[in-house]
Amino acid sequence: MASTNLFKDVPLVPTDHVFHVMACYNKDKDPSKINLGVGAYRDNDGKPWVLPVVSKVETQLAQGIADGTLNHEYLGIDGLRQFSDAACKLLLGGDHPAIAQNRVCGIQSISGTGSVFLGLKFLYQFYNCKTAYISKPTWGNHLKTLKAVGFTDIREYRYYKAETCSVDFDAMWEDLEKAPEGSIIVLHECAHNPTGVDLSHDQWIKIADIMKKRQLFPYFDTAYQGFASGDVDEDAWAVRYFASQGFELIAAQSFAKNFGLYNERAGNVCVVTSDDDCAERIRSQMKALIRPMWSNPPNHGARIVATILCNDTLQAEWRECVHTMGQRMLQMRQALFSKLKELGTPGTWNHVIDQRGMFSFTGLNLKQVRRLTEKHHIYLLDSGRINICGLTPANVEYVARAIHDVVTHKDEV
Repeated sequence: MASTNLFKDVPLVPTDHVFHVMACYNKDKDPSKINLGVGAYRDNDGKPWVLPVVSKVETQLAQGIADGTLNHEYLGIDGLRQFSDAACKLLLGGDHPAIAQNRVCGIQSISGTGSVFLGLKFLYQFYNCKTAYISKPTWGNHLKTLKAVGFTDIREYRYYKAETCSVDFDAMWEDLEKAPEGSIIVLHECAHNPTGVDLSHDQWIKIADIMKKRQLFPYFDTAYQGFASGDVDEDAWAVRYFASQGFELIAAQSFAKNFGLYNERAGNVCVVTSDDDCAERIRSQMKALIRPMWSNPPNHGARIVATILCNDTLQAEWRECVHTMGQRMLQMRQALFSKLKELGTPGTWNHVIDQRGMFSFTGLNLKQVRRLTEKHHIYLLDSGRINICGLTPANVEYVARAIHDVVTHKDEV
């Protein structure tokens, strides 16, 4: 049989932008280089942080493997139930009526991305409306995932107002009011990615009102619980409010950021339903979707989370770690803002301290971003989004001076 290239027409897909920025940073040999692109927490020395409570629990689990009380057997298709139950309680609050009434279904998934995918795949198969809305802008994987699942009627609701670096609430309200009845609305619970701009409680209440009026379906992406305020309960306010108003909803949870378990891929899909029978039927269908995909999820990260959340002392230690991470991000925001003000950098920079969480939309344009990288070896996304965690006490002044340089550069005015 003659040899042939069966895949010669397969097109090359460009590397995902976030990972492209990371690759460029890794190739740069300049000792002053700074990575503000990666979406991961870094400590004051710019290093990844293994949470002390996580390290403690991993030691305990390793001992369990050594003495034979733990093993590496398969989990069930829907994962470690102790983990999913604890994850849902963390999100909704342990005293939420829906939990007591068994109207909550938790399914372990593959971190945030897998959770978003699984929940949307379920909706595409069983929900009657096939129109989905994402914020403008939003996390890049939202659009990719909706398309991969099969959605074709994908729309945007306006969210960010570039002129003021704040929520464009009136525009968001207008777009939701015009959305077809029953549309799926993808919402960021807190620490909006990529803008860092969050809705206030009053704004969330108004959004819930219009969504109830239009019978819109809330789909929460919950990747940063605790990273907006440093308090995991405060950051769950929106989801808890919607659930208290009688909404059926889905929330995709990730424990990559707030537990520092990035490569362990610990995620959960939390579904709040109308009754306990419905919850179990949804569980059965979720399991049917999982079986031909990843069959069953990894154990290690889920067991760490479950061990911590199911122990009052360990959970208190973890909450303190989350508070530490939240406070560091707030301190770095304030430091950058203060340096820019001190330098007299043109423009209004209050948005740096008004935004919340890991990311900030700086307002820098593409030419300024490129100049930051080419001249100052500072790496960030083309949108101007920076990871606040990439700032440290040692480099924040350098970053501020570099931003001042690109903003005042004569070619950019």
